[in-house]
Amino acid sequence: MSETVTLQPGDTAPSFTLSDENGASVSLSDYRGKKVIVYFYPAASTPGCTTEACDFRDNLNSLGSAGYQVLGLSKDELPALVKFKDEEGLTFPLLSDPGLETHKAYGAWGEKSLYGNLVTGTLRSTFVVDEAGRIELALYNVKATGHVAMLRKRLGLDA
Repeated sequence: MSETVTLQPGDTAPSFTLSDENGASVSLSDYRGKKVIVYFYPAASTPGCTTEACDFRDNLNSLGSAGYQVLGLSKDELPALVKFKDEEGLTFPLLSDPGLETHKAYGAWGEKSLYGNLVTGTLRSTFVVDEAGRIELALYNVKATGHVAMLRKRLGLDA
């Protein structure tokens, strides 16, 4: 197995240009000068990923007020992203990375345990990228439930 990348605070965030659910190109560089939360999830419309996406959706206004944009990334093709966004009323871009280049650049693809079996897949991960394009926070193997509350606490957003 190849060495998995692990990003650390202060690292330059790997650049990417991916298609959103509407087929429009979205690049990390589009957000230069803004804080961005880039989160990787295994598959649209699955229970854990729905919980996590809705958690981000429900906290989007307060995250936005604190200056954060949210981007969700998965290996899903565009039709699955459109369905997921419509079904759950998601109001942030969902990006498609079917070739896994961005997953691998962020270290969000690798071996994990699924129901006691070792499989290769998306490692549920979240990265906070600062205005200069550097990693502020790198969280690997996060839990879907309660993730945004934990993230808010780590970012000092909860009074």
